[in-house]
Parts: sequence; structure tokens; C-alpha cells
Amino acid sequence: MTVPVYIAEVSPPHLRGQLVTINNLFITGGQFIATVIDGAFSYMSHGGWRYMLGLSVVPAVLQFCGFLFLPESPRWLLQKGRSQEARHALSRIRGGQNVDEEYDSIRSSIEDEEKESGGGGIVILRMLKYGPTRRALFVGCGLQMFQQLSGVNTVMYYSATILQMAGVRDIKRAIWLSSATSATNFVFTMFGVWLVERVGRRKLTLGSLLGTGLSLTVLAFGFLMSAQYSPPITLHPVDPQNLTCTLYGSCESCMLDPDCGFCYRENGTAVYDSSCVPVSAASTDHAAWGSCYNQTGQELPDSSLWAYNYCPTPYSWIVLLSLILYLASFAPGMGPMPWTINSEIYPMWARSTGNACSAGVNWICNALVSLTFLHIAQMLTYYGAFFLYSGLVVLGLLFVQGCLPETKGMQLEDVDHLFSGPLCSCGASAPPTDSSNVQYTRNQPETSPAQYGAAGSDRAIAFITVSTETRCAQALNTLCTKCNVRCVCVHSSDNGDQVALNNFIQSTFIHNFLFALFHVLFAF
Repeated sequence: MTVPVYIAEVSPPHLRGQLVTINNLFITGGQFIATVIDGAFSYMSHGGWRYMLGLSVVPAVLQFCGFLFLPESPRWLLQKGRSQEARHALSRIRGGQNVDEEYDSIRSSIEDEEKESGGGGIVILRMLKYGPTRRALFVGCGLQMFQQLSGVNTVMYYSATILQMAGVRDIKRAIWLSSATSATNFVFTMFGVWLVERVGRRKLTLGSLLGTGLSLTVLAFGFLMSAQYSPPITLHPVDPQNLTCTLYGSCESCMLDPDCGFCYRENGTAVYDSSCVPVSAASTDHAAWGSCYNQTGQELPDSSLWAYNYCPTPYSWIVLLSLILYLASFAPGMGPMPWTINSEIYPMWARSTGNACSAGVNWICNALVSLTFLHIAQMLTYYGAFFLYSGLVVLGLLFVQGCLPETKGMQLEDVDHLFSGPLCSCGASAPPTDSSNVQYTRNQPETSPAQYGAAGSDRAIAFITVSTETRCAQALNTLCTKCNVRCVCVHSSDNGDQVALNNFIQSTFIHNFLFALFHVLFAF
């Protein structure tokens, strides 16, 4: 949680998205290296998992030593009243460049934010009372929730198990194939680093969700094909333990019972002499009795094979392909973007609390999805579970489309103005690349309405009082574009000019004016 916040606070605006995304890139790189190490230690018959866990100490120690040399965030120092330290830290981060203008801008913005938010008190309560931060918190937590509800950590945690479920018999082979999915996650996160400042956060997230949903649907169909052509059970031996395993009629139904396993023989791709028998209480590596009493995935003296939690199928390639497509879609967008966006959308006084809340939602949903996956698979079947995740991704797509504004290239101190309007309305659209729809006037009471494009215009005009030209362009472009309203920003000292212009519009374009006024009032 702390790392993306720190990176966002010390980065220049044009590099902020890339630098926060690089943090996620190295996380996925670490996951890939971990799966390779897991594959190497999978050949150890005893104690390999201890080495897997123990080696994680090495990068943790290196990271701790590196953190000791990091300067503190200048924004945090200013918020705590340590101005000299803040100036020194900012100068150090910027490589000794002149930082007076940036320093003054940050200090002024922090002072304004404190006034707008109502001063002291419990931060989370201030966030909930103050409209822009309340809306930003909703969007930030929603992004983290849908990241996990898309099933990413089910895929990452259970990738080897999912491949086994799809029919990959050898556990070592399944582990190595899972490292291929981790490599896909790592490689395609690089595309996110390249795209985040080119296409923007919003488009990247939408495209990622679309690809993720389609990949989950293909994954579900892969399991559905395996279930439709599941090998039948041909032998029903007498069960000495009086369990229900021998009553099942197909491998699919046998596999969904955690107390049962599938014992069979193969002739090429044909399965014969198949039965569903209880799994051993000591280990899932063999059956409790019968011809599959010994080992997993190896031929026994009578050529019997034992399968627990999977069925032999020719469609495992569909599952592997869809897993790769899933991570290729997820990695550039929904992987890093929730963290990148959450590091940008809160004002300084609420940034740490907002990120803590959204990270908490992420980990709660992470635990929820991870702990319930196998139970959901038993209740809904494996293809039903992935169809469910696909449906949740569609909800996430609608959420992002309606509620997420674009923050690319904006100063951190100006992002909160994107949430000054109503949530999930016109203010949720991405800002255009130009300012053609927004005009700004200051100290020009003699200006005629024609200069604003009112004469002969077929669109409504909205007038909103602002204090700076920057906030006009950044906060109002979203409203103008999506609502098809031509906006005029009037400086707070130009009230007389604003009234005259409003009177003119009311007398000539009353219908369009009322339409625009409705959106403007609703935005406030």
C-alpha cells in the first residue's frame, strides 16, 4: 500500500503512471521467479517447500536495506509542517534542480485542501463528509474490489491446480506450466508501463476488463467441454467403507467430491476399466483401496492410473490458452491500474487513509475469492465458477465506464476536482486531449456572448465560477464533453459578466440553457 503512494507523491506528473506501474511490474517479475524456483524444488521428494519459503528472506532483506536510503515524501513533510526538510527532499529527488515553483504549488495546495476539508478530526470521517473524497473513495475501493472479483488470485494461487483440473496429469509439469502463466503476467505488465501514459488509465482499464471477461468465458467453455466429454465410470466395485464414491456415473461427478478419486487405465487416448473410489485418509496421492492404492500419476503393475481433482481430457490446451489470454489481458490494465489510480485520486490529507481503505478492500476480496474458489467449484462446477467470475467482470466494466475519470498528466493537487460533481455521471468521462470546449475569461466585463460561441451555436452553454484557468480546463472538460455542453469558466471576480451572459442565453437559447443548467446544478 505504501509503495505506490510514495511513488505517486515523488514522481513528476508525466511519469507518475509509468513509475507506479513499474512497481507492479517488479511484483509480477517476483511472482515469475518464485514459480521457477517452485518448479526447481518440485523434484525434491521431501522438504522442498521449506526451501521455497526460506529463500523469500533474501529479497526482503535487500528491499529493507534499499528503503533506508530513500528520502521522505516532500508532500508528507509539508503536511506535517516540516518545510525545510520538504524543500531539501524535493531538491534531492529532482536532482538539484530549481524546485521553488513546484514547492510553492504543493504547499499552497495542501493549505487549500486543509481549509476545504474542514481542518482536523478523524480522517476517515472527514473523507466521508467531504463529497469529492467520498466519491473518490468509492471509486478507489470499487476498482480494488473488481480487481479481485475478476478471479486473478484464483488463477495465480491455483494455476497448477487449475491445470491439473483441466487434465494435466503430472504435478511437476503442471507447476512448470503455471510458471508460463506467471511469465505471461510479467511480460504483459511491461505493456502496461508503456501504455499507461499514452492511452490513459481509463481506456487501459476498460480494455483490460473486456479482454479479461472474454478470456474467463473461454476458460469456462474449456471446462464445460471437459465436463461434457468426461470419461464414464465403467466399474462399480463393492465399497468396504460404505461411501458414495462408487455410485457416481462419470469422472466429472467423481472429481467434484473431495473424498473421491478416479482410477482408470489408458490405451492411447481411450479410457477404460474406470472407477470412482475413496481417497486415502493419509494422502490424496493414492486411493484408500483397490488397484490405485499406491502412487499418483504413475503406472502401477496392472497399468492403473490415479487422478485426484482432475479428469483425463483432450481439452486441457483450451484451459492453458485461456489462462495465458486472461493474464495477457489482465496484466497491462486491471493488474496495476487500481493501485496507480488510488495513488492519484485523493488529496494529500486523505491519501494514506484512502489507500489504506482501498488496500483493505483488496485484501478482503482477495481472501474471499481465494478461500471460496474450491467450494464454489464444487457447488457450481468448475465451468460454473469461471462463468460467475466472467459475470462479475462485466459488472466491473460497467462500473469503470460510468464512474472512473481520467487522471493522466494531471497534478495530484488538481485530481480531486474530478470528483466535485455527482458520482458516475457526466463527471466520470475522460478529459479530452484539447480544451476546445472550455473557455476562460478574467476581468473582461465588456465581452459579448458571441465571443463565447453563443451566437449561432447549437449547443447549450454552462457558466461555472472558478478560481484558476488550470482548474477550469481540468475539472470542467469532462462535463462539457460527455454532456455535449459548451462551458465558459468565469473568474470569481467577474460576477457581473456572468449575470449578463446568463440573461442573454436565457432569452435566446432557453431550452438548451435549461438542459445545461440541470447538469451543472446536479454536478454541484
